[in-house]
Amino acid sequence: MSKGLTGLHTEVPLTTDDALDLDDAPVVQARHFGLAVVALAMGGFAIGTTEFVTMGLLPQIARGVDVSIPTGGHMISAYALGVVVGAPLLAFLGARLPRRALLVALMVAFAVGNAASALATSYGELMVARFAAGLPHGAYFGVASLLAASMASPARRGRAVAAVMLGLSVANVVGVPAGTWLGQSLGWRSAFWVVTVLGVVTLALVLAFVPSCPGDGGASGRRELGAFALPQVWLTLVAGAIGFGGMFAVYTYIAPTVTGVGGLRESAVPVFLMSFGLGMVVGTWVAGIMADWSIFRSLLIGSAGLGASLLVFWLTAPAGWVALPVVFLITAMGSVLVVNLQLRLMDVAGDAQTLGAAMNHASLNVANALGAWLGGLVIAAGLGYRAPALVGVALSVLGFLVIVLSAVVHRRNPPSTPASPLGSSV
Repeated sequence: MSKGLTGLHTEVPLTTDDALDLDDAPVVQARHFGLAVVALAMGGFAIGTTEFVTMGLLPQIARGVDVSIPTGGHMISAYALGVVVGAPLLAFLGARLPRRALLVALMVAFAVGNAASALATSYGELMVARFAAGLPHGAYFGVASLLAASMASPARRGRAVAAVMLGLSVANVVGVPAGTWLGQSLGWRSAFWVVTVLGVVTLALVLAFVPSCPGDGGASGRRELGAFALPQVWLTLVAGAIGFGGMFAVYTYIAPTVTGVGGLRESAVPVFLMSFGLGMVVGTWVAGIMADWSIFRSLLIGSAGLGASLLVFWLTAPAGWVALPVVFLITAMGSVLVVNLQLRLMDVAGDAQTLGAAMNHASLNVANALGAWLGGLVIAAGLGYRAPALVGVALSVLGFLVIVLSAVVHRRNPPSTPASPLGSSV
């Protein structure tokens, strides 16, 4: 990306060209544009389902491989670490490859990883399978977003990318609750088999409707890795890795919290997961509006709002259904944070287009691993299933401070590039 959001406060509405900066991307003609975007979104739906359904089925999976629930939470961390490793590695290796072919390879790996999860007979095997299933995650979203933008006219590029990401949000409304119910009814392995089928369906749809598209011919290892030399890139990634970890500290252990603390039946867990998903959908929509007002202020509001909603969840968790709207607020505030972190990262990543598109997902999955791990620690220490919410509050405060530090660094060392035509400022 040769231009971007050079500041933290966007005072002029963001256009799709400015947000994506893909003027140099190849123009790809799709015979059925809508079906091509649906094919890409289906991959996001499958990925979102497998990432979050494990949390809803954590008690069943832990029993199935004969470990405690806190130990079972490490399986969620294993998937997240797979994303963290796979996003930069596969983006680096695949930047020059034809994008449709790369998507096909990524979805094949995804389906194999989930089939291995369903077939795992021990905790160790399942840990390895979940790590493998996470490897294609970040690279898929990065490449699919770039490909969707390539197929769209300049006026529709933002909507095309949003449609791909919508698959992830819909997964939390439909796929995760349905998968949790199925896993509770037919056994946890059935959920991973369904995700495997979704991966195969995505593979078929991509081959049928997504046109061939060349990779980034100008990409090089040096150019892609150059993003890691930029302090603002690291501050943005750290803000996401720490600040968003608070949501996962609660989400990971939502099933035993709802039943053990709230006193509700297991049948209530899919309802809470659906509330999480609806919060994500609404929060993503609101985040776009807020970004047009001010990216930096939206980051601060999202971070502070996430911490506040986690504190309210700690207070209301014993009240059962009273906590249902609170989990909606948790993901709504978290989505405001995530979307604006993505925009900020796209700003500061410079020309490392493929790597920048993928690294936000790596950062968020560090948050996934960190939140699940710290939440498990406080539970294992005997502090109960409410304690992860307080861990989340602490992580949100730390993330907020990193965002403030990013602004301080920006003011003291403003970018040397010309000012953005958007009129951005801190």
